[in-house]
Amino acid sequence: MQPGITRRTNPDEIRHDWTREELQALFDLPFNDLLFEAQLVHRRWFKAHEVQMSTLLSIKTGGCPEDCGYCAQSAKFDTGLKASKLMEVEKVLAEARKAKEAGATRYCMGAAWREPKDRDMDMICAMIEGVKEMGMETCMTLGMLSGQQVHRLAQTGLDYYNHNVDTSEEYYPNVISTRTYQDRLDTLERVRNAGINVCSGGIVGMGESADDRIGMLMTLANLPEHPQSVPINMLMPMEGTPLGRSEKVDPIDFVRMIAVARIAMPQSVVRLAAGRELMSEEAQALCFLAGANSIFVGDKLLTAKNPEEDKDRRLFEKLGIAPMPAHSCPAEK
Repeated sequence: MQPGITRRTNPDEIRHDWTREELQALFDLPFNDLLFEAQLVHRRWFKAHEVQMSTLLSIKTGGCPEDCGYCAQSAKFDTGLKASKLMEVEKVLAEARKAKEAGATRYCMGAAWREPKDRDMDMICAMIEGVKEMGMETCMTLGMLSGQQVHRLAQTGLDYYNHNVDTSEEYYPNVISTRTYQDRLDTLERVRNAGINVCSGGIVGMGESADDRIGMLMTLANLPEHPQSVPINMLMPMEGTPLGRSEKVDPIDFVRMIAVARIAMPQSVVRLAAGRELMSEEAQALCFLAGANSIFVGDKLLTAKNPEEDKDRRLFEKLGIAPMPAHSCPAEK
């Protein structure tokens, strides 16, 4: 160990009892020390230079009855977004084939619903089956789920279900009023108990405090199982939403968020998700150094912009990053 560096974490240890004080101590570390510890953990569980490439498709856009303050798809806000019906299965699969050809190993499908209706489940399951046949990991985000719907998705072979906690439990009512924090945790529990891998993270830059960011990570890290996939999003302000005028997140603060997530959830794939369009190449490189090992590729994330494919390819070449094969998460079920 180099002089002046004190190890605070054991890379082999998987914990579910993190305290607020312990996480705060990590955030308070000198920046280089924090990245050093995050790298130790990252290299214990993952290949250091591999990053998973995922593609996200909106299979049903707009018209959502929820009032998530960051989302252009809410029917409660005037964002100019026109609501659409659920896409046809073959159109979704055609887009999935394009994503695979572009290098994606996980295909994520999102619908702007509070929860799916049972009548939609046949089409949803057909999409899952079709994407699985292509050899990609499958992920769905459809809102809250009933026990019966979770069972159906598990039977179909869904690999991952995304349902973010968004922020801390304390700050949550400032962002959303149409469902509770416990509603989100209940859906995560149903998904987990059904044997489906959980994809759950949150958003930075919604006006929350540094303590709220710690609270969000503590919620995720202290679940009975760490989410196998943890997307950390930088808010992309959407015109017409309550958070459309939010201030930009400090890049160094965001990198610290990635590093602490990596340390607290060692076996999870940590995704540098929405907001890359706002980041410099240098900021993204620091995020990878801090332990981020997943990104979304493609020019759009539901309704937000994302860096173009060629731009990502050039960045990967500069950094010596290789695509991560499917099913590389050590905690995957």
